[in-house]
Amino acid sequence: MSRIGRKAITLPKGVDVTVNGQHVTVKGAKGTLEMDVMHHIAVTVADGAVSVTRENDNKAVRAAHGMTRALINNMVVGVTEGFQKVLEIVGVGYRAQMQGKNLVLSLGFSHPVEVVPPAGIEFACESPIKIIVRGIDKQLVGQVASNVRGYRPPEPYKGKGIRYAGEYVIRKAGKAGAKK
Repeated sequence: MSRIGRKAITLPKGVDVTVNGQHVTVKGAKGTLEMDVMHHIAVTVADGAVSVTRENDNKAVRAAHGMTRALINNMVVGVTEGFQKVLEIVGVGYRAQMQGKNLVLSLGFSHPVEVVPPAGIEFACESPIKIIVRGIDKQLVGQVASNVRGYRPPEPYKGKGIRYAGEYVIRKAGKAGAKK
């Protein structure tokens, strides 16, 4: 049995989990998240805890067992605490600023790049070189942060571009120069 899948998810105060057939809904202080579960996976709520079990030991069902538990746990954490990704901008003249709810990036192109946040995501700029992506859906927060990073990923020679906070960019040596 899956080691992750066996663990019960304890529900903090203010979190309500509803199971309707294969449809799981998690409601909390920050919002509501929903998910459909694979057919051979059963989700039960009892005594302030959520448990995930599987019907059989097929390879696909075993693989989905721990993943389903992890996804439901991420939903519980999302509606209580939320998730965030921090991005840093490195480069002379590269900066970010907010225009209403939209994020406007100056990344060395001939035009500014305007990023409109999808539903459930909000941007924040603590400084012109620091972007914070916040939301309750872990997958969506990571995907939006990856999309923003994709406008100007860090290049290996000078390290300029948008990177995750704490990301280490492997630098390459430049041209070797003429040898005599």
